[in-house]
Amino acid sequence: MKKALYILATAIAVLAFQACGEKPAPTPEPEPTPEVTVPDFAIGSDVSWLSEMEHDGKKFSDDAGNSDLFEILKGLGQNAIRLRVWVNPEDPQGWSGRDDAVALAKRATAAGMAVMVDFHYSDFFADPGRQTIPKAWTDHSADALAAKVQEHTSDVLNAMKKAGVDPAWVQVGNETRNGMLWPTGQLWDSHGDIPGGWSNFTKIFKAGYEAVKRVFPDAKVIAHIDRGDEDNAWWFSRLRENGAGFDIIGLSYYPEAGKWVGGNSFLPSRIQALGAGFGVPVMITEVGTQAYDPVDGAACLSDLMGRIKALDCCAGIFYWEPEVYGGWKPAIYDTYGWGSYGKGAFTSAGKPSEALKALK
Repeated sequence: MKKALYILATAIAVLAFQACGEKPAPTPEPEPTPEVTVPDFAIGSDVSWLSEMEHDGKKFSDDAGNSDLFEILKGLGQNAIRLRVWVNPEDPQGWSGRDDAVALAKRATAAGMAVMVDFHYSDFFADPGRQTIPKAWTDHSADALAAKVQEHTSDVLNAMKKAGVDPAWVQVGNETRNGMLWPTGQLWDSHGDIPGGWSNFTKIFKAGYEAVKRVFPDAKVIAHIDRGDEDNAWWFSRLRENGAGFDIIGLSYYPEAGKWVGGNSFLPSRIQALGAGFGVPVMITEVGTQAYDPVDGAACLSDLMGRIKALDCCAGIFYWEPEVYGGWKPAIYDTYGWGSYGKGAFTSAGKPSEALKALK
């Protein structure tokens, strides 16, 4: 009887609602995802400091009247953006954490630019001199770290997907020449190769690779090391010998002001050898020149672009943090006593320098 009365009351309520001429609110249409074409040759920038710079009041402009950094970079012929991700950023504002990276990736996608996600698997910079395990990852066994890498990678990429971002490329680790997540995934120390180092590193790398492919099957996974103008074939051979796969080889290359002729001469042959030897494209995922001499930087990058664009196996180049200018530095640098980054490619007026224009 109670059930019948409940049904009758519900029916009367619905009829009364309809009689008043009111209709349920329509379900909002999802925002369309902008069409982003993955370029055959990526020309891009890593602008991971952008949110913090904007927070600090830094402005950007170009001769066309653009004030949005992404539009400025597009005006210079750039078609891609690279963004790093830290696990639990040391800065309390969370710069380069998941949410910050997603927000910037969403802006890049809205601008029609392809996105590269660069996982550091650390709470701060991971590079040749540091590969520190995140503080929250307390179990340092290779199996436990592989599980954490898988979980973190999936979490960030699923957040990207929810935001309508479809990354074209994903770096599993940053400048991992000596492995990552030290000491567990470290490859050597002052005494030579660490027993089990390659095995541990490969296990961790594969966990990241597999996580990427589960969320974004078409994304290209990059294995990334520094000193791109050296002979690095041995490193990628060791990685493959230990069972890891990768879709693209990523290299960092920071030529020295006034002394770049040799590096620019060596780099194309290194890229050509890696592409032929491993059957995958090669990218310069980080490049930078000294801000104090933009004319020399422009000459260097113009020469470099002419050389690498002639290579069928080279898939692109990314300038690292060109937007830095005017002595700006992230707040967390004060904790370390560090100065401002010296290889930005914007003028003191917040406009692209000749060096950045040379990539066009």
